[in-house]
Amino acid sequence: MLDRSSEIDGSSGPDPVSELLMGMRLRGASYSKMRFSPPFGIGFAEAREARFHFVAAGQAVLKTPSGTMVPVSCGDALLLPRGDAHAIASGPGVGIRPFDSFESVPLCPDIYCVDALQEQQCRSRDVLVFSARMQLELDTLHPLIELMPDFLLVSAPCGQQPEVRPLLDAMEREMTASRAGSASILARLAEVVAVSVIRNWVECGCGDATGWVAALRDERLGRVLVALHRDPGRNWTLADMAATMGSSRSVFAERFAAATGTTPLRYVAALRMRLAAQWLTRDRVPVEEIAHRLGYQSQAAFSRAYKRIAGMPPGQARKAW
Repeated sequence: MLDRSSEIDGSSGPDPVSELLMGMRLRGASYSKMRFSPPFGIGFAEAREARFHFVAAGQAVLKTPSGTMVPVSCGDALLLPRGDAHAIASGPGVGIRPFDSFESVPLCPDIYCVDALQEQQCRSRDVLVFSARMQLELDTLHPLIELMPDFLLVSAPCGQQPEVRPLLDAMEREMTASRAGSASILARLAEVVAVSVIRNWVECGCGDATGWVAALRDERLGRVLVALHRDPGRNWTLADMAATMGSSRSVFAERFAAATGTTPLRYVAALRMRLAAQWLTRDRVPVEEIAHRLGYQSQAAFSRAYKRIAGMPPGQARKAW
């Protein structure tokens, strides 16, 4: 988590992007060891969680709803940060069957085995995939998730991210050796690999992403964004934010809007509501406590603000999750 006790000043320290990465967490929701013999097609429905795949043996293709097809083979890792619908198939023309329709056998809590093998099939053609649903958490710096591409790929032959290769090699060994406890080890390795893939994307400039990332990389604007995300419950005024940046209110407001596409005060309000939604649904924090954390004078004032921005009262949002 970000250290909320730290002071924002002009002294040297971690840059805003490093601050962002310090807040990044992944929590595995469920994991599956899957073995298929071609032809096969597994469809994964859109989900709230991120989706991770690692190919430990064989070859396949990733198919997206837009029609994009990406070859994946042994040693490749895929991360779909927003959990978009997609399919893993043995080839482009294969029919797709929903993942949930396959029989799964529990190996240990939250880890399952899925086999869909053809009778009398040469086992050397089998495709072995480790798949995970993950809750991707970036503390309050949620906009990064929306800026990520539909999928991030680490390809074995390309020499990308050399620090990740030993982790992927370890995953391949655990998948193929089937040693005791391998499922739990695979789950932990998958989380580390997924975080490393995101970190590499950020360090390489976040691809073509602009706007919010550009503002974060701007030394002076980034200082304001980190301050807002560290202390969203503070009674922020335009003057406070301009002083943090070290500029006049008019110059700050103009630069902030140009970089983020919204006004500073609207940004703060949206940030608070994103946090509130997370605390309401995932963490089940009482509404009164959320109102206090976010600096509202009363539960009623918070509820009105939440309904205005989210379109429904907090209690209804909690039930809808």
